[in-house]
Amino acid sequence: MKLTLPIAVALCALTGTAMAADKTLTISVYSFAQDAYKKALYDPFEEICGCDLVIETGNSVERMAKIEANADDPVIDMAVISSHDALSLARKGLIAPLDTSKLSSFDRLYPAAQDPIGNNMAVGYTFYASSIVYRKDLVEIESWGDLLDKKLAGNVALPNITGTQGPLTLMMLDKAMGGKPDDFGPVISEIGKKADDIVTFYSRSSELAQLMNQEEVIAAPVGRFAWSRFKGSPLPFAWANPAEGQAGGMNVMIMTKGNGNEELAYKLMDYWISTEVQTRIAEALIDSPANMDVKVSQEVADNLTYGAELIESLNILDPATIIDNREAWVEQWNADVIK
Repeated sequence: MKLTLPIAVALCALTGTAMAADKTLTISVYSFAQDAYKKALYDPFEEICGCDLVIETGNSVERMAKIEANADDPVIDMAVISSHDALSLARKGLIAPLDTSKLSSFDRLYPAAQDPIGNNMAVGYTFYASSIVYRKDLVEIESWGDLLDKKLAGNVALPNITGTQGPLTLMMLDKAMGGKPDDFGPVISEIGKKADDIVTFYSRSSELAQLMNQEEVIAAPVGRFAWSRFKGSPLPFAWANPAEGQAGGMNVMIMTKGNGNEELAYKLMDYWISTEVQTRIAEALIDSPANMDVKVSQEVADNLTYGAELIESLNILDPATIIDNREAWVEQWNADVIK
């Protein structure tokens, strides 16, 4: 694999002091597509930097808890997480502001990805749409409200409130019900009334894919980044375009405060958001690009959250709204839904 000269030069510019201090970088990532990430990102970076990457995976709750539990002596150097989880960590003083001058590809990011939570505490590396995956041979999905319709009773899964997809699903169900923006109390109450009709409240997209491939679930909200789990199935899954539109979000890169491995983390960040690497990741259908210069075929684009027009059409929930209301949502969820 050949790398463009600017990337190779930038990655070789690590100072002797920084490299000598620690040639191992520990990163916390989502668990999906790790074999593909190894080929497209981890292995090439290790070869260039002469370093080792330690990859830790898990769901958002687990990974957030580990960062918080080790605040005084970080065991994670860098993480990729949702924008609202990043804001939560920032408010707790657990992550460091980024020096964007160390990111040569920073200006190539969509403006929304350059400072997604304010104060340069994160940079976006991928956008994602969220919609409903369903069995097109068994049901038609025209609205987010169909998830709670009796025609899907006993055949639908919803994301847990604590996961990335949870608040986005509440937002779109609220929109379908004609509720007030950011007031998800009525939606949670409605889900509670129909909790017995829900097969499960899933925490991982891999868990959902297994249930749908086993034909226990025929419709569920899911992020576009997990679409490949369904598209490759022999079952006729489809991606819905509901009347209310698609939800959307952004995953971001953050650096833990005081980890002592900042320079190497910057190198990985810059490599990850470079046009070359973002193109490779997009063409492998791993993640959708946040780099504006990425160009892919229409066939590839159809499987991604790709291009300014689509990104601007997404219903994106403000990270601060999630953080400010999550405790109340979870409390009501536990009372009305989990019981």
